[in-house]
Amino acid sequence: MTKNLMIQGTMSNAGKSILTAGILRILKQDGIHAAPFKSQNMALNSFVTKEGLEIGRAQAMQAEAAGIEPLSCMNPVLLKPTSDTGTQVIVNGKSTGNMSAEEYFRYKRELIPVILEAYRKLEKEYDVIVIEGAGSPAEINLRENDIVNMGLAEMVDAPVLLVGDIDRGGVFAQLLGTVELMEEEERKRIRGFIINKFRGDPDILKPGLKQFGQYCSIPFTGIVPYMRLDLDEEDSLSERLRSGAAQGSVPDIAVLRLPHISNYTDFAPLENRPDCSVRYAGSRQELGTPDFIIIPGTKNTLDDLRWMKKAGLYDAVCLLHDRGIPVFGICGGYQMMGTEISDPENAEGGGREKGLAFLPMQTVFRNDKLMSQVSVRISPDLTGFFAPFAGIRCRGYEIHMGHSEYAPGAETFSTADNGRVNGCLRGNAAGTYLHGFFDTAAVGNALLSALLAGGKKGEMAIQRKDISAIHEAQYEQLAKVLRKSLDMPFLYGLLR
Repeated sequence: MTKNLMIQGTMSNAGKSILTAGILRILKQDGIHAAPFKSQNMALNSFVTKEGLEIGRAQAMQAEAAGIEPLSCMNPVLLKPTSDTGTQVIVNGKSTGNMSAEEYFRYKRELIPVILEAYRKLEKEYDVIVIEGAGSPAEINLRENDIVNMGLAEMVDAPVLLVGDIDRGGVFAQLLGTVELMEEEERKRIRGFIINKFRGDPDILKPGLKQFGQYCSIPFTGIVPYMRLDLDEEDSLSERLRSGAAQGSVPDIAVLRLPHISNYTDFAPLENRPDCSVRYAGSRQELGTPDFIIIPGTKNTLDDLRWMKKAGLYDAVCLLHDRGIPVFGICGGYQMMGTEISDPENAEGGGREKGLAFLPMQTVFRNDKLMSQVSVRISPDLTGFFAPFAGIRCRGYEIHMGHSEYAPGAETFSTADNGRVNGCLRGNAAGTYLHGFFDTAAVGNALLSALLAGGKKGEMAIQRKDISAIHEAQYEQLAKVLRKSLDMPFLYGLLR
């Protein structure tokens, strides 16, 4: 019979995703066939499975930690915010359209059979399912029709470990307040507390742990130290999106921090390199004068293009491009670099906008969505700044609603194995639809070669490992720390 364990948190970004991944890696090391599950995820960081279906990036990361292929049933409901009050609703990997928050709140109970069907699929294949909750189970306004925290735990009869984030302060209040706001039957499901992101000597916490017992009988099952890991995380509170200063000794790479930025994990391989500085710029002042500009993917291309114009970033990027600063776009950012974007079918709110006009292409939005894993080859005869990229093969995935049409004679930057144009080039501007473009080590090496060849200061450190090998080492380190930090006999007791 398949066993399960659920990780819930006192708040968003308490560390649920990473702890779930670490436990899955431990189970893998111990020869247990385990899988992740998150019934409902809200994130702009998504992943396309081999089935050609869309799930949250965190569940793909957790599947990688478990050593298994990511599947759509690991995240049957994905919400991708399109505005402050609206979201695209993706069910079983496919978009069902956009809904307001009120519409989705009324609709979500209809998703219970979908969620349970996905869970049962995993039950047939795996010995253990490690479930991740969302937000906090103490959000009492959302208790009715809950499908992701205690409501789900009851549906699949899962024991729960509750994680508190001590790095934000008030961890004892977090844990006790969460439990006190639960119904009695919900409290019974909480089998243990985990204090996460602790800096310092755990002995300092002992008096607090002892005194806490006067208020609550639930045991503490682990104190996990603060860890710096380069693993795909949820996007809303990611520290890496904060603006940083350029480091003068290495090439300066600026990524535009668009309001609806998606799949910013595309740039994690560059962030890992010692020979460049990657920072996120959300204003003209933050952008400054970098050596290389990246326009990332976005969930709402037209809105973010309009925002760029209002914020002065549109003019700033055009000016820098005219001065010879190379610009590169991925997915929605690539579409912005064309001459025009139009949305006649109201796929992203409708309208038409003039693009940056760096590339000879136009993009038309339609309601159908292209989702596929893909291998591409960069054109072998490139010249100019992008010449070091010539002939490189890389693999990733495409996920977009816009269809680009290229002007006659447009220079191809990259081509998919099926012969479809994946990206184009003109002068010091290029782009691609491929997410995961920089995951291939040779691509990062080519970028640094191009920057250094252009007279930029710094020395190049040849990267020989692709991002998957880097992640593998991170999972092993995470598992090692969790084995020391968690009460593993207690955890296995829950699974038994």
